[in-house]
Amino acid sequence: MVHDIAVIGAGPAGIAAAVEAVILGMKDIILFEKGDNHSMTIRKYYKDNKRVDKDWKGQTVELAGHIAFNDGTKESTLDLFDKMIDHHHINALFNTEIDSVVKENHFLIKTTDGSLYEARNVIVAIGSMGRPNKPEYKIPPSIKQRVNFNLDHCSQGEDILVVGGGNSAAEYAYYLGETNNVTLNYRRGTFSRLNPENEAIVYQCVDAKKLHLKLGVDITELEGDKGRIKAHFSDGMALEYDRIIYALGGVMPTDMLKKCGIEVNDKGRPVCNEHFETATPGLYVAGDVAIEIGGSIAAGLNHAYTIINHIHDRLQK
Repeated sequence: MVHDIAVIGAGPAGIAAAVEAVILGMKDIILFEKGDNHSMTIRKYYKDNKRVDKDWKGQTVELAGHIAFNDGTKESTLDLFDKMIDHHHINALFNTEIDSVVKENHFLIKTTDGSLYEARNVIVAIGSMGRPNKPEYKIPPSIKQRVNFNLDHCSQGEDILVVGGGNSAAEYAYYLGETNNVTLNYRRGTFSRLNPENEAIVYQCVDAKKLHLKLGVDITELEGDKGRIKAHFSDGMALEYDRIIYALGGVMPTDMLKKCGIEVNDKGRPVCNEHFETATPGLYVAGDVAIEIGGSIAAGLNHAYTIINHIHDRLQK
């Protein structure tokens, strides 16, 4: 079978692309996801009951498509996309990782298990959090089990250092501060990337002594010390913690983009036009990889709507 559309990545933008295609009457659609469920970034990196806003980081987005996404929580957002997949009978292949995409007569899509699929159009809708940013200094093997990039394995009563200056770092810190002794470390002297609500909560927690701040300094080295982590800071201090959680954002998946035959610029971002089509006709990008400031679910939904309408118009000619 040659599919009309193959979508790589089952996050919000990928799901929206499949849904919009079904609504426009396209039948042969396949959705690939390397994780065991959809929206893995939301599942893995959002704390329970995290707010999910339609207008994110001041980006006011008027939705153009058919998915009624509004402000909500992690759980309501996942429920929305669960219903979209079920209601529109999306053919989703989970635990399926893409090895390469090659344009021949049609696009030939090869998975890492050796399976081959063909499609007339391909939409690459992968995010950056599949590879979270890591610090430049080494993390000794002896403490790696106590170093996190999300909230996995966190318990109660621990001394925890959260590293980062964005909203995820703030949310991790004040959430864990309810049951742990938490310090939030940011290399700058003031927060510049927090939304007003998170910044207010951080300082409320500091005033209530539920959270400590260590601003304007960076970690220079980590070492293990009798089952704990000793963090050496640029101000000369060395402090011990039970766990460190990094919330430093994600790495642009440049290697994966190149495997899909997508040209990237000097920043590793895909080169595309106003329809999010790359230099290869029929090959598109959507979601975080397509824009400078990622993270907006609403923007990703609009990318999908734009792409599918462009494909639909081309098929009608």
